[in-house]
This record gives sequence, structure tokens and C-alpha cells, in this order.
Amino acid sequence: MTPTPSTSRASLTTYLQVAPLTLVLFFFFAIPVALVVVVSFFRYQMLVGIVPDFTLKNYIDLFSNPTTWTLYLSTLKFTLIVLVITFVLGFWIAYFLVFHVRNLLTAIGLFLVCTVPFWTSNIIRMISWRPVLGTEGLINSALLKLGVIDQPLQWLLYSDFSVVVAYVHLFTLFMIVPIFNSMARIDKSLLEAAVDAGATRWGVVWNVVLPLCKTGIALGALFVVTLVMGDFFVVTVMSGGLSGSATSGIFNDLQFLNYPRAAANAVILLIVVLLIASAIFRLVDVRKELVR
Repeated sequence: MTPTPSTSRASLTTYLQVAPLTLVLFFFFAIPVALVVVVSFFRYQMLVGIVPDFTLKNYIDLFSNPTTWTLYLSTLKFTLIVLVITFVLGFWIAYFLVFHVRNLLTAIGLFLVCTVPFWTSNIIRMISWRPVLGTEGLINSALLKLGVIDQPLQWLLYSDFSVVVAYVHLFTLFMIVPIFNSMARIDKSLLEAAVDAGATRWGVVWNVVLPLCKTGIALGALFVVTLVMGDFFVVTVMSGGLSGSATSGIFNDLQFLNYPRAAANAVILLIVVLLIASAIFRLVDVRKELVR
């Protein structure tokens, strides 16, 4: 069947509409990633720098180094803990805003309140926990005055605990937004029907609300996972250098100008993140949420 002129014009219009995004992705995503992959197979030589000789030494060194495994296990540990906490907080905050705040404008206003911390820099919001968690901070001072403790708690700051607190503070909103968006589309008559059928409140949440907002949960999980696994500043500053992550290993290699090793580590981290993202996509069809 020969295409009509109108069909050809429609196809051309579609390609022209997609072309700007395609060019942006090509020049600012595909090419940089390809360069990182290529450099990861180059050789690094002291006092010389990058030597464009194909080698697998960078990957062999990384996989055979126990420090690499320790850093990746630390990254996965922080990711899992933060993911669980942000999901619990994000789900119930979104649930309250959608189903317990009757006035839509009030719900939107409270939702916007959640975005107030984002009016400041991530660094400022992270460092603001120091006077709260420090040995002379608000928490330790309050506990000492109440007589709950005899000496300041050392593990509140410069520890894994402080890292998790900072991550949760920074990234909870990324879990709230997609879950709130999914819950807001749920027909409230479904909840009333479930209650009329004899379901308890927890039964309604488990059997109705949770399945209907699973796409929002998946998107929120994807945001949190990529943000935590791609960060090195929080874990470095809030742990006082006592903890590390995969990205901190990349940063250390960059400081020593070992770009091929840093590129290889970046490729490994990218593969790990893509595997986690593909697992999320297999569990939940996120495309349904994006097209709705």
C-alpha cells in the first residue's frame, strides 16, 4: 500500500518532534557513556597518564581487590536501608495526604510543604544535621539534661547512622511524589466498597491501595536507588571518612588521575544500577505509570 502524502507528512512531523530529544540523548548521554567505556579499557602509567592500549587489567584489579567488594557491599547496604525507610515514610505520608485530608487544596498545600527543604542546597540540608547529631548537639544536650544518658552518644554523628539520616532527609520526597501521584488516581469508592465488604483498614491498605499504587512505589524506588548509589558526598561527609561507597572509590581514583580505573569502576556501577532497575521493571510495568 502506497503511503499517502498526509501520512508521509505525519511521519515526518513525528520524526521532527523526536529529533531534538534524540540529539540531546546522543550527545549528552550516549557519547559520554561510550567514552567512559572506551577509556575503561585503556592503561594507566605513572608520570605518563592514559595510554591507549587495550587491556582488561582495570577490571581484573577491581574484581580481585577486596576493597572494591567492601565498597559495593557498603553501597548496597545503604541503598537497602534507605529504600525501606523512605518507602515506609513516603507511603504513609502520601496515604495521609490523599485519603485523610478531605480538602484537595489543603492536601496540595501540605504536599508543597514537603518540598520546602528543597528550596535550599543539598549540602546545606545535609550539614544542618551536624549541630543536631553532634556530641554537643541538640539531641545529646536534651538527653543529658533529662538524665537519660551520662555522656554524649558518639554514634549519632560520623557513623553509618548519620549517613542514613542524611540520605532519608534528602531523598524521601523522591518516594513521596510518585506514590502520591498514584494514590491520587485511586477511586475512593473502591475503598468504601472494600469496607462495606467487611475489610479492615489494614486489609484495605494491603489489598486495594498497595496494589493500585505499585507503579508509583516502583518509580520512587528507582529514584532512591539511583540517587543513593550515585552519591559519594553524603557518605564521605556524614561518616567522617569512616564509611565508603562505590562512588567514593571512583573519586579516589580520579584524585590520583587514574582515569581508566575510575572509568572501569563507573562501568561496573552503571551495570549494577541497570540490573537493579531492570529487576524493578520486571516486577512492575512502570511504563503504565508514565503513559497515564
